[in-house]
Amino acid sequence: MPPCRLPPAAEERSKSVCGLPLDPYFSASKLAWLVKNIPAVSTALQAGRLRLGTTDAFFLDRLCGTFRTDLATASRTGLIDLATGSWSEEMCDLHGVPRHCLPDIAAVNETFGTIGGTPVKVSIVDQQAALYGHDCRKPGDCKITFGTGAFLLSVTGDRRPPASDLLPTIAWHRKGEAPTFAVEGGVYDAGSALEWARNIGLFSAMEELGSFEGPSALSRGIVFVPALSGLAAPYWDRQAAPLFIGMDHATDRRDMVRAVLEGIAMLTVGLIEAAAQVVPLGESISIDGGLSQSSYFAQFLASASRRSITVPPMHELTALGLAELCGVDVSGARKAAQTFTPDASVSTAEHARFARAIERARAWRQ
Repeated sequence: MPPCRLPPAAEERSKSVCGLPLDPYFSASKLAWLVKNIPAVSTALQAGRLRLGTTDAFFLDRLCGTFRTDLATASRTGLIDLATGSWSEEMCDLHGVPRHCLPDIAAVNETFGTIGGTPVKVSIVDQQAALYGHDCRKPGDCKITFGTGAFLLSVTGDRRPPASDLLPTIAWHRKGEAPTFAVEGGVYDAGSALEWARNIGLFSAMEELGSFEGPSALSRGIVFVPALSGLAAPYWDRQAAPLFIGMDHATDRRDMVRAVLEGIAMLTVGLIEAAAQVVPLGESISIDGGLSQSSYFAQFLASASRRSITVPPMHELTALGLAELCGVDVSGARKAAQTFTPDASVSTAEHARFARAIERARAWRQ
C-alpha cells in the first residue's frame, strides 16, 4: 500500500492544534496505520468494539477495567487539542483515527481503578514523571534524561509556550488545578549511539567512558554526528545520516568513542539553547540516565552548554516523580547532587565546527 500523503498545510495545522509535527515518532500515524492495514483492527472497528490508545490505556484497561489516559500522555499522540485538553476532531480526521475509539482523558491523579484491591492513584508518561522527580516545578526548571535517546523537558508555566524549534507539551495536570505546560526536545540517538559504538568495538564497558587524557576529540577536529535515526529537535530531519569526520592515521578507537560522547553532548546543547529561547532557564540543569554516570560526559556537557549540570545520586527519577504525584513524602530520598561547572574547554570555534558537521550530515538519505 502506498504511503499516506497528507496535504501540504497539514504540518502547520498539526503544530497549531496539538503542537507536534507530522512525524512517525508520535502515536497518530501508527494508530492510523493499524486501522488501514490490519484486518483484525478494521473488523473490530466495524463491529463497534475497537479501542485505540497508548500503552498506558491498554494496561489500565486490561488490569483495572478503566480505559483512560492522562493529559500529559495524550499530548504526545498528535491527536490532542492543547487549547481544550481534549481529543481534536480535526487531528483525528486528518490522520484517519476514529475519535470515539480513543480513551477518556483524566488528570494525572484521577482514579484509574484498582488492581487486586490496590488503587492505581497516578498514571503519567515516563518523561513527565521524571520531570516531576527532578523537582522541576517552576518555569525555567529543566531536566534531561539520557536513555536510548536524550529527552529535554523544561517547565514553562500555566500557558501554552510560544512557537519555537521545540515542542509544546503538557508537563502534568493535577486534579483541581490548571495544566502545567513544558517544552520538549529530543536527540533520537544517545544511548543507542553508544550501543552501536560498543557493537562495532569502540569500547567494551561503560567504565571506560569516565575519563580521557588530553584535549577533546572535537578540539582536534574529530567529530561524530549521532544521527543514526536522523536528527530530532530542532532539525526534524529524518534524512540526516550519522557522520564521522576528521580522523587521520593516528586516530584510535578511544578518540572515536570520545567523539561519540561529545557528539551526543553537542546535539544536547542545541536543545538547551532552543529551550532558553522560550523560557529563561534556571542556574543548573539536572540530568539522569546512563550517560549521566560518565563524569567526562557530564563535564563536557557543562562546558559546551556553559551551564552547571547536576547529577542526582538517585537514578530512578521517574519512580520518584510518580511517588510524589501520589502524595508520598520523598524528601528523605533527595540527597545532594553532584555538580559539574562549566570551564573554557569548549570554544566558540568548536561549536562552529560541529555545526558544519551537522550540515554535512543533513538530508543525506534521499
